Amino acid sequence: MQITPQLIQDCQAGKREAQFRLYRACFPVLMGVCMRYKKDKDDAAAVLNTGYMKILSNLDKYSMHIPFTAWMKRIMINTIIDEFRSTRKVRELIEYTDFTETDTFDDAVNWNEAEQQFGFDELLKMIKTLPPVTQKVFNLYAIDGYNHREIGEMLKMSDGTSKWHLSSGRKKLQELILQTGDYNYQRKRKGNEG
Repeated sequence: MQITPQLIQDCQAGKREAQFRLYRACFPVLMGVCMRYKKDKDDAAAVLNTGYMKILSNLDKYSMHIPFTAWMKRIMINTIIDEFRSTRKVRELIEYTDFTETDTFDDAVNWNEAEQQFGFDELLKMIKTLPPVTQKVFNLYAIDGYNHREIGEMLKMSDGTSKWHLSSGRKKLQELILQTGDYNYQRKRKGNEG
């Protein structure tokens, strides 16, 4: 993705053609971020548009020392989190329990093996089966690289609760990977016998 200083200046000046070029250049990356957090493409596109408007309105705050892709991803993730917080239906699902210490972090999924066995789309579908809060915590931690303190601040929960959601998500994904892997193994085996 090639974002030039001139393109950013033209966008800041309100030139529609430049804003559209920037949108087209950013769309694949931003849609990838949104699809990790949303159940379907329509919801992802809606939040992408909201996030893109925030990117445009904050271009004057962008510093050229920071990679533009990282800066816009941060704005998009913050937009998704803001939307998540404002949705009352989902907020009522959050269990405000402080899980400060738990011994369940030992059972980590071997993601390299999972990636070899399953395609990106299959793994993404598995992640989307997680409960909404667990899915957001998992995405923020495992994919976007936030730590539990940052996640806690974003989602208004304790570090321990964030850790619990991550652990719970990992366990559920492990189970899905094992179930799907066993199913695929059985299918291949039957195909070889026939």
